Amino acid sequence: MNIIAPLSTTNENRYRHNMLQMKSKLPQVGTTIFTIMSQLASQHNALNLSQGFPDFETDPILIDYVNRAMRDGHNQYAPMQGLASLRDEIAGLVKEVYGAEYNPQTEITITSGATEALFCAIMCLLNEDDEVIVIEPAYDSYMPAIRLAGATPVCISLNYPDFTINWEAVKRIVNRNTRAIILNTPHNPTGSILKEEDIIQLEKLVSGNNIFVISDEVYEHIIFDGNVHQSITRYPNLRERSIIVSSFGKTFHTTGWKVGYCLAPENLTKEFRKIHQFITFSTATPFQIAITQYLKNHRDKIMGLSSFYQQKRDFFLEAMKQTPLKPLHSSGTYFQLMSYAHLSEEKDTDFVTRLTKEFGVAAIPVSVFYRNQEDNKLVRFCFAKENTTVEKAAERLARLK
Repeated sequence: MNIIAPLSTTNENRYRHNMLQMKSKLPQVGTTIFTIMSQLASQHNALNLSQGFPDFETDPILIDYVNRAMRDGHNQYAPMQGLASLRDEIAGLVKEVYGAEYNPQTEITITSGATEALFCAIMCLLNEDDEVIVIEPAYDSYMPAIRLAGATPVCISLNYPDFTINWEAVKRIVNRNTRAIILNTPHNPTGSILKEEDIIQLEKLVSGNNIFVISDEVYEHIIFDGNVHQSITRYPNLRERSIIVSSFGKTFHTTGWKVGYCLAPENLTKEFRKIHQFITFSTATPFQIAITQYLKNHRDKIMGLSSFYQQKRDFFLEAMKQTPLKPLHSSGTYFQLMSYAHLSEEKDTDFVTRLTKEFGVAAIPVSVFYRNQEDNKLVRFCFAKENTTVEKAAERLARLK
């Protein structure tokens, strides 16, 4: 009689591990470049101008509002669609700034950050075999969400070096499967903005087609040089087919709070909320209460945001004159692209690694915002920093050759 010896615990675990297999839904996706560069900055004690967050605090009044809300016992679930009072304030803000009317009950939803709102928008609009136009360089959350929806991203690059949209090229890729186009203005990472002519071209593109618009407008209040933010909310023909996403994290220097919101007509909002309710359900109650109070009492802070960040952009550019890096024009966001093409043939991923390790300044390589890793020898810096941080970074980069 043959007796089979029992597996040892170690061998049994190894056997079970070898039997367990899964198919990744995102096989091409790894750790984001923002996490990688922030970790590298920490390891080398570098100034972190890579990830897009301010290194200064928000208004203490807003912090006090949060503390008060917590102490007053507002620590349980908020309604799935967001606090009615906050949605009312958003409706008033949108009407004041853009002249657009959204019903706060049926057309505004509070989300746990803009990225969640973008994910929900993509999931509710796209189905298998749909195609969506993505303008590159593009924020890195778009592509994975599109693939998870079973849809296909069709990418087209902005014109280099002014980062404008080639609308004739966009028209050529539209077909019967095209279901949506994703726009981002002011644009991360380039700092470019859409102009009125772009909106005219967009209206022509979608007219007569079943194409939705997902408009990522998280930097809507950070726009420079007297330019006007061309929000989709301004255009009724586009509003009826658009989901518009924004973020209080960018507006109030509170990226860690993850409070965003979505504007959409009632029929799209119904579908949007179906997805939202099964992802986060609701967003942190004390933050919603605090932002509501802040919008009621300090809305002027929003109106002064462009001036605040334009001063920071100009300070950054002045400080960087001592470095050999060459700036491209930034019309919005709190990002600035710099070219090193005249200095090195290094891949931008290698260049930012060297900046971090050898010069103690972390940046983001722009090639990671392209599906095919298009490398124009550009790096992105975040200038939402204290002036002392920027000065130290410039002094370090002045040694670059």
